Amino acid sequence: MEIKTKSLGLTAVALVGVALFILSPSAFPQSCALCYTQAASSGSRMIEALRSGILVLIVPPTLMWLVLGAILYAKRNQFKNADNASGSGSSW
Repeated sequence: MEIKTKSLGLTAVALVGVALFILSPSAFPQSCALCYTQAASSGSRMIEALRSGILVLIVPPTLMWLVLGAILYAKRNQFKNADNASGSGSSW
């Protein structure tokens, strides 16, 4: 009975977390009236510049996180392989 109550509580917490994420105002960037009116009233060159600016702000941090993740994954495997090669006898 305790396990059922615990999993029900975890499910409720997860649902509340998802609801807060979905309903948060920051999840709706079009709610910024100034940004919307500036983009709507600008010409095609300005819209292209805005798109390019968004890509410039998104792509480098994403690539940095991917490279960092690959480095960390490789280091994790390096240490795991070194532990197995030493023959410590430990299974974890």
